[in-house]
Amino acid sequence: MGRYALRRLLGIFPVLLVVFTLSFLLMRLAPGGPFDAEKPVPPEVKRNLELKYHLREPACEARFLPALAEARTPSAEKALRAESPWASRAERVCTGAYQYGWLLANYVQGDFGPSYKYKDRSVNEFIASGLPVTIQLGLLAMCFALLIGLCAGLLAAMRHNAWEDHAAMGMALLGISIPNFVLGPILIMVFSLSLLWLPPARWEGIEYMLLPAFTLGSAYAAYIARLTRGGMLEVIRQDYIRTARAKGLTERTVVVRHGFRNAMIPLATVVAFDIGALLGGAVITETVFEWNAMGRMFIEGLRNLDPNPVMAFFVVIALFAIVFNLLADITYAVLDPRIRIGE
Repeated sequence: MGRYALRRLLGIFPVLLVVFTLSFLLMRLAPGGPFDAEKPVPPEVKRNLELKYHLREPACEARFLPALAEARTPSAEKALRAESPWASRAERVCTGAYQYGWLLANYVQGDFGPSYKYKDRSVNEFIASGLPVTIQLGLLAMCFALLIGLCAGLLAAMRHNAWEDHAAMGMALLGISIPNFVLGPILIMVFSLSLLWLPPARWEGIEYMLLPAFTLGSAYAAYIARLTRGGMLEVIRQDYIRTARAKGLTERTVVVRHGFRNAMIPLATVVAFDIGALLGGAVITETVFEWNAMGRMFIEGLRNLDPNPVMAFFVVIALFAIVFNLLADITYAVLDPRIRIGE
């Protein structure tokens, strides 16, 4: 298992490289630039800023469009590029290649680059302050999802076709159907503005996390409930379950010790993928509840045409998804000794 885990850990780097490349291309092809979202600045100032952040490369301009250095206005640059479209495209590709290499070298060193909007803070500072909050929210949401989903799924399986089964699956269908950007405001109206039980927004303590965690975890609780019900219904019909009952074991021992453990194997995969999805899906929940975390960094990056926070968000979430997927594979062997991974 150790060699298998090592191979999987080494496989993280090619996957992250693909994620980095795709996110770089998407942000590079997006219309506008980081300095277009602000008030217009003088062309000389804009050019100096672009040179500082490697959005322009003098070597590429000198190679393909040497006259570009003399263009002092945006209209003059636009006219020059229109006169030489092929040279302009070559210059943009060359500049993009330089910028890609510069950013990749920074990522290898653990530096996610500067923020073009907030020039006094780097993307690493945003991640250092926002990632712990997002992780706490994701883990608490998963705890809610597991607690509610496992209890509802077990109850539905043990009371198959009874009213408890129909009620649990009806609530699961409702949880899947209501998106979190709808559920969040409803919970705020009921528990914050009407009942005054919980705070509606911000992040200042554990009580501020209950509504966001329930909002984020409700849909995953529904998936877990349905999966647990299906897995338990399949397991409790197996021969070894009938044998365990014939031995005189209590129903609780049969369900918990023999049935539930085997039903957990497919659930481990879902939970591992869900944790990565929870961190990515926290964007909307954090926006609804006004949290200053990773989701806020991502939204602000898109709004301000600031590519570095957006790229860093994709890479960090991908890293967490890969690591938890590896943990799920290892969990297989713990839950079922018959499974041998890496062979």
